Amino acid sequence: MASFNKVILLGNLTRDPEVRYTPKGSAVCDLGIAVNRVYTTDSGERREEVTYVDVVLWARLAEIAGEYLKKGRPVFIEGRLQMDSWDDKQTGQKRTRLRVVGESMQLLGGRPGGAGGAGEMTGENRSTSAPPKASAPAEPDEDEIPF
Repeated sequence: MASFNKVILLGNLTRDPEVRYTPKGSAVCDLGIAVNRVYTTDSGERREEVTYVDVVLWARLAEIAGEYLKKGRPVFIEGRLQMDSWDDKQTGQKRTRLRVVGESMQLLGGRPGGAGGAGEMTGENRSTSAPPKASAPAEPDEDEIPF
């Protein structure tokens, strides 16, 4: 049986990224992205619908998102779908949630207050768009961005 699990999203952040760390020290970042779709009805009326998507990023990619992304900023995410399930502590019912596990991320638009372009990051913290390879300094200088 063949299967393929790939998601490509381009949208704007609905909230600031939330970065936390697992007990073993791995960074985890939760994002919310709004993806818009504009279409025209049969009667010629133009409509827009918004889909809100939860995204989780891991490791260095999570740290970079927490450092450089803010609410409202555009972002391009590639990843896979994952179904989470748990028992609700209050009701005891089984709950599920479908979300995207981001495997690469491209920051879009310029830096706030300055010039800049887009940069692509992957879970391995590599730039696939242009050299030099992405590597974030511990405390980046105002003009240095790791992509």
